[in-house]
Amino acid sequence: MQVLPIERHFETFSYLPPLSQQQIARQLQYALSNGFVPCIEFSKTANPEELIWTMWKLPLFGAQSPEDILSEIIACKQAYPDYYIRVVAFDSFRQVQIMSFIVHVPY
Repeated sequence: MQVLPIERHFETFSYLPPLSQQQIARQLQYALSNGFVPCIEFSKTANPEELIWTMWKLPLFGAQSPEDILSEIIACKQAYPDYYIRVVAFDSFRQVQIMSFIVHVPY
């Protein structure tokens, strides 16, 4: 029996290869199509004991297209290239987080 190597996995899609820009855009379109409010967050560490996500600006209430969100992701990557960056989507009716996924891992 073979023991798998220890790997750090994160939220949704973490066991898949990194998402391409097109795949990220499709996930963002899904969130917008369902009326979810996207938000971008970043963190210096992935260590669970020290993990604190900081919000990049305010949630993107006025986002109309995936390109609006992608431009904010790019701006966050430029400002914090050595940080983990994720997108979170909230359902404003149920007041809960619906989805979240990592869009940038500093390697």
